[in-house]
Amino acid sequence: MATAAIAVVAVLIALVTWDQYNAGPWTRDGRVRVQVANVAPEISGSITELRIVDNQFVHKGDVLYVIDPVDFDVALRTNKAVLQQRIADLNVKDLQSERRRRLSDLASSTEEKQIYEGNALQAKAAVESAQQQVRQAEINLRRTEVRSPVNGIVTNLLLREGDYAHQGSTNVSIIDTDSYWVDGYFEETKLARLCVGDRVEAKLMGYPAPIIGHIATVTRGVSVSNAAASTQGLPNVDPVYTWVRLAQRVPVRIAIDNVPPGVPLVSGLTATVTIRDGESGAVLQRVRSELKTSFLGLIGETPARPDCIPGPSSPAP
Repeated sequence: MATAAIAVVAVLIALVTWDQYNAGPWTRDGRVRVQVANVAPEISGSITELRIVDNQFVHKGDVLYVIDPVDFDVALRTNKAVLQQRIADLNVKDLQSERRRRLSDLASSTEEKQIYEGNALQAKAAVESAQQQVRQAEINLRRTEVRSPVNGIVTNLLLREGDYAHQGSTNVSIIDTDSYWVDGYFEETKLARLCVGDRVEAKLMGYPAPIIGHIATVTRGVSVSNAAASTQGLPNVDPVYTWVRLAQRVPVRIAIDNVPPGVPLVSGLTATVTIRDGESGAVLQRVRSELKTSFLGLIGETPARPDCIPGPSSPAP
């Protein structure tokens, strides 16, 4: 009887372990991700000063490099001179219009008054246009100092003084250090055990201390190869269907709550992601719940946790 009991316990442990390996809420396919700010100048010109080096940390608003400001300073001075000219012309035409307005119809005709009034309005419009040109010239002069849009680390810097910066062409990439997250690619058979808000541990290769986070969102769509359009816009359906069906992997976005000291965050690092939610409470209660879930999983009837993955919003009326 003791031998039989030990054998039964061993079989149960083996079955539960196998189910945990296949359907448990964990995956080795995790990746550290980050947003990258691609900096491009809003004006064109030669770079006269480079204030950064590769892998340097910069704060939001720090000057990365300076474009030669001579041409833009000249443009600003020219536009200011034009503005002064337009203002002087407006003053003259306002006085002329005002004098004609005060004259009687015998001294000045209605048509003449309208002409001078129209000239004054045109001069006023010319002044407003010149003011906008001055404003644009001031903005372009400020844009000669290209600044960092985020707090982050300069990466893969190939820029040097003397290079020509083209408007709208990216020449500096900055890793946004405030935007790190972890993507866990879970098999579809494990989604029933995931819930938005669950506590997560992500262990990087080479570092024993795990990164602590929580499930932020679950991707609601992945690409389907059989849905690609082919000739005449018809779906291109693969005629081959293998006997072994591989579970589709679904990206799960994990927000980072705490990073252990000494663990670097580098985009692209691999991680083993494990869901730790449901481990609170008494030990016996946790063991009972895990055994129930495992045995139901062995017969393909794992219950999904209700209201864990929010459904799509209802369309607006």
